[in-house]
Amino acid sequence: MADHVNRFHAALIVLAGHGHVKQRLIEAFEKHLADIDEDDLPVTVKQSFADLRCEMNRITPLHGESPICASVRKLSLDEAGDCAGRVATIFAEVARCQGEAAPAARLNGKDETQIPPFLVKTV
Repeated sequence: MADHVNRFHAALIVLAGHGHVKQRLIEAFEKHLADIDEDDLPVTVKQSFADLRCEMNRITPLHGESPICASVRKLSLDEAGDCAGRVATIFAEVARCQGEAAPAARLNGKDETQIPPFLVKTV
């Protein structure tokens, strides 16, 4: 699952970059997310990712473009922004699930499951 976290993180870096949101969405999905099998993702995000994949492949491409490019081209700016937000939401959940699966931190040879006070953000 660590690979999935890295791939979603790489997609977020692209989405947060410069350029038009639709171009960033195409690049992020084609380069980092298109070949992820949703069955390899945590159960909490399988359907969300499957829905996103369907959204990214819903239009039959024309003139040699990819299905992702064709589908994103037909999205409104709001819809493209929504898809980018869904990538961020899925990333957060995949990262959270990976953190739950990670072994407890060890400090001085003991399991340390509480967050040290200096790491807790005060409001």
